[in-house]
Amino acid sequence: MADQSAIEWTEATWNPTTGCDRISAGCDNCYALALAKRLKAMGSAKYQLDGDPRTSGPGFALTVHPDSLQIPLRWREPRLIFVNSMSDLFHARVPRTFVADVADTMRRTPQHTYQVLTKRPKRMRLISEGIDWPSNVWLGTSVESADEAARIDEIRDIRATVKFLSLEPLLGPLANIDLTGIGWVIVGGESGHRSRPIREDWVRAIRDACVAAGVPFFFKQWGGRTPKAGGRLLDGRTWDEMPRRSGVTAA
Repeated sequence: MADQSAIEWTEATWNPTTGCDRISAGCDNCYALALAKRLKAMGSAKYQLDGDPRTSGPGFALTVHPDSLQIPLRWREPRLIFVNSMSDLFHARVPRTFVADVADTMRRTPQHTYQVLTKRPKRMRLISEGIDWPSNVWLGTSVESADEAARIDEIRDIRATVKFLSLEPLLGPLANIDLTGIGWVIVGGESGHRSRPIREDWVRAIRDACVAAGVPFFFKQWGGRTPKAGGRLLDGRTWDEMPRRSGVTAA
């Protein structure tokens, strides 16, 4: 299924795989895991396999959907597409051959720009050694605190038009963050009834590092009980900076 998205930094979502397993603190209150449980109860065909209850949940077993590879080919108008909002393309159980098939779909649809985000950047780096990513693909990793900062190093040397960071949910400071090789940074607070707090000084420090390095900075939300509870203003303004899109059109 490919949907119009309410996520502020994208336009649509595309899930060639679904399901995942929690691997770090940023996964503790995973929205996708909770949504998968509801989708299973509603009878959604893509969310009927249950994952390991220790790390996953109902309807959230890692599942590959080859039929979904054709979806972006049907979209004629250019879209900014978040790949796998309900999964991780670089999960250990996603075959390398399927990742290559996803890249082929991206190559065949140059009118779109694809945003691929992972909490498994080491596998992203290793698989990327055998894939020539097209110019309309941005590759990124999620980092929620200094405990996971090593993920940034894993993506620095991947050959991609844009390499980006999603610092969401931001659970602690990232002092002296090194943005070498990084082309975009997203920051956001956690939302939901179990949301953990975010501090203004953490966000400002990252914003200032981006400004100093000339890296586009996108502040998604302060978070709270709902995503919009705390608004999006930082020092009196919104920060919606993004990399330049390729602007390539289909032949």
